[in-house]
Amino acid sequence: MIILILGDASDAHAAHLKQTLEQKPVKVFYWNTQLFPTQLRLSWQPNHQTGCLLLPNGQRLNFQDIHSVFWRNFSGVFVPSPSNLVQHQIGVRDASSALRSFIQACPAHWVNSWKAYQFHQEKPLQLAKAKQIGVTIPDTLISNDPEQIKEFTYLHEKVIFKPVTGGAHTQLLTEKHLEPDRLKTVLKLAPVTIQEYIPGTNLRSYAIGSSVYTAEIRSSALDFREDQSAQLIPFELPDTIQKQCQSIAQAFFLEWTAIDWRLTPAGEYVFLEANPSPMFLHFEHQTGLPITQSLMQLLLS
Repeated sequence: MIILILGDASDAHAAHLKQTLEQKPVKVFYWNTQLFPTQLRLSWQPNHQTGCLLLPNGQRLNFQDIHSVFWRNFSGVFVPSPSNLVQHQIGVRDASSALRSFIQACPAHWVNSWKAYQFHQEKPLQLAKAKQIGVTIPDTLISNDPEQIKEFTYLHEKVIFKPVTGGAHTQLLTEKHLEPDRLKTVLKLAPVTIQEYIPGTNLRSYAIGSSVYTAEIRSSALDFREDQSAQLIPFELPDTIQKQCQSIAQAFFLEWTAIDWRLTPAGEYVFLEANPSPMFLHFEHQTGLPITQSLMQLLLS
């Protein structure tokens, strides 16, 4: 059995999973897409639906021999810059198209799939889908219209903001942020996600196959990712919310995910987001919950 890990040894989570899987009777290889097309080769025949990878170490892997792929880091392609800019642009487009096609054509068990990765890039749709399947979400606005943003802000006692696609920590919106000149300048560069602030307890749930593991995150920080001293304590979700975790994963095309919740003082569970490639080592070390074991079972099944 062959398992690929999308990423390389520089990522602690990829390295941990590879080392753990190698204790089983399987062959495990890194698949670092940044090495394509300079060091990594791929071939695909659409008419026969056959393809193969040639790794930098000379290992040849045929489509049909790859049992599963763990999606840790997708780095795109790397095309060296020639003197001709047009040639470079063509090279990047062609290499990216070939790689994306190869990923979607490979019939291995993907944890998670290209479809899940793509859906995660559209976080506003993620929220809309959660609402559609009956999950409670914060009142939210995605906009680059200063008037709409000010109107939304005045409807709520406390408001936070963050990038539409993520990648930066959540911040409280202040009067300083709403200064007209500043607001117009910033919103000409990009829209922003504005949400009502949800008071309460931070929870993170890992949905892995049919299992759900949850911990309370005790932190005084607005965004607990900024708090290195945050405490993680195992937490038992009600059956209805565990089922919502499974529904979210299915609706977002996810084999596994980390779902962030706020549990309000009134006892309501409010969905914040679901990550298709979350970090898990610190969570597992702090709580003792069997994240690695469940991921291995998913990849070996």
